[in-house]
Amino acid sequence: MHHAIAARLTGLACATLTLAAATSTPATATTPELANVQQALDSLARTSGVVGTIGEVYVDGKRVGQGSAGSRLVGGKGGRIPVGSRYRIGSQTKLLTGTVALQLVKEGRLGLEDKLSDLLPEVASQDIVERADEITVRQLLRHTSGIPNWFTPDLVDIYDFTAYYPPIDLVKKSRSQPRTGEPGEKFSYSNTNYTLLGMIIEKVTGRSLASELRRRLFVPLGMSRTYLAVRPPQGIKGPHGHGYSTDDQGQVHDMDRLNASYGNGSGGVISTSRDISAFYRAFGQGKLLPPALQKLLTDPPENAPSQPPLCGGEPELRVIAGGTASFTSVTFSSPDGRIQFATSTTTNTQDPAAIGRAINQTAKAVLCPGK
Repeated sequence: MHHAIAARLTGLACATLTLAAATSTPATATTPELANVQQALDSLARTSGVVGTIGEVYVDGKRVGQGSAGSRLVGGKGGRIPVGSRYRIGSQTKLLTGTVALQLVKEGRLGLEDKLSDLLPEVASQDIVERADEITVRQLLRHTSGIPNWFTPDLVDIYDFTAYYPPIDLVKKSRSQPRTGEPGEKFSYSNTNYTLLGMIIEKVTGRSLASELRRRLFVPLGMSRTYLAVRPPQGIKGPHGHGYSTDDQGQVHDMDRLNASYGNGSGGVISTSRDISAFYRAFGQGKLLPPALQKLLTDPPENAPSQPPLCGGEPELRVIAGGTASFTSVTFSSPDGRIQFATSTTTNTQDPAAIGRAINQTAKAVLCPGK
């Protein structure tokens, strides 16, 4: 699938905070044959631009493989990243935000055809979102609203680690950009859609997005080490890997304190391999949404780009990724929720697309050995 929350994994070359990818790869109905995770991550860590990488494989909720390779800090320093460390999941956050929004739809508190201008009147009255009176919740969920992306190099300074930008201010940044299409016309990936969905969730519930994610997902699913970072200087709690980015002047920045303002509903969640696997397990088992609503997140819009299957064959394996100029986090999960391979890779490179390809090869080595 390459669904409403998705952009191609190879698209990680774009300088965006939050990306997600989805495709189809095989997973057996019986206990799968798996290769050694540590060996596969050792190979990934030798890829140019990788600082450190961790990953865990779960089958039916039980961890069956784990590994850590490379180092916690650049230059081989800091030892290895502890396997169970927290990491930024980037645009995997979108699937969580979308799930919460659709739970509100299920409860009758939000409608798929509700107009943005009715839900958030300020974006229309202040001309923050063009054609807000035509844009629906369904279009935001599926990236077919035509609203431009606020997270672009021209609009956001990723090296600003301290200033707080409320979500509405981030949405304002997109107003200077041309629309990407008519409302509902076509898929065009935009973080703005999910920033707005986070705002809508807060408006409808009267609670913060962080508290709704915690109440509806993190607590019920036992995701005890997962949270939404909202304001600088909030970062990753506990020992973890550091990623790095080089600016136009050649200065290298430790991106450990990536501005928490830039995440929110589009990419702000911090989690672990264990916790995020628990979410995908419940999602795949249909415990979070009824099938008709879940399809809004898993069925691709017509023109959404796709990738070939990782290993070939059926049934499929979903791949959801998130990243920016200092990390790439990817979870490979079977649609039935049985199998997860959750990874985090910290980087020091200007070519994240190459990292994405290497992670795909790592997953192929682990999940479909011999193919």
